[in-house]
Amino acid sequence: MPRSDHAGHRLAALAGLLADETRAQVCLALLDGRAWTASELARFAGVAASTASEHLTKLVEGGLLAEERQGRHRYVRLAGSQVAHLIEDLAAQAAPPQSRPRTLRATIANSAMARGRTCYDHLAGRLGIALTEAMTARGLLRQHSGLALTEAGTRWFADLGIPLEPRGRRPIVRGCLDWTERKVHLAGVAGAVLCRHVLGAGWCVRIGSERAVKVTPEGERALSDLLGIEAAKLR
Repeated sequence: MPRSDHAGHRLAALAGLLADETRAQVCLALLDGRAWTASELARFAGVAASTASEHLTKLVEGGLLAEERQGRHRYVRLAGSQVAHLIEDLAAQAAPPQSRPRTLRATIANSAMARGRTCYDHLAGRLGIALTEAMTARGLLRQHSGLALTEAGTRWFADLGIPLEPRGRRPIVRGCLDWTERKVHLAGVAGAVLCRHVLGAGWCVRIGSERAVKVTPEGERALSDLLGIEAAKLR
């Protein structure tokens, strides 16, 4: 009889958590890095509140989500950056060939997500790729054997006023496979602080109710000055 603490048993249990479409939808929604209420996630997944609550309990008990309560409201979020990377990597592997959306609303939403979005706490989509490629071209990153920060890159972050400080076991730089572009964008501590800086400075703003972001005119000018990115690549 297999032991319950066997690695194979734990892996099967984790796979089982994500094998349900509603639970998978919940995890994808939470990739925006924010905490959602159970009722919000129920509406997003198109299920009854009681059904959503059951799924959330399983995800919390399985270690994929963390929860907190404020009054009568139950908020949940992804348990951490490692879970976010797992979900994004699985989404990239599972992404089908691009198909034409069936409605105008879906077309607009898909276009916005592909143009730019947050992936938990860093930038993804064409925006994330453009930033990563521009930083590589300027010698701030290197991609010869995985994504890595150069000395010039460390100075660049410090000059922006966002020095990089280790946070537990999280790597300073990590490459994250982009599920729409199928290229690697910047993640890790560097990706997180850059995303926070870009949003805080008003260079990007969130749009809609999902993870989509767009670059503002001020952001176009700033990213052109800092990294030489053409405005057309940011739209």
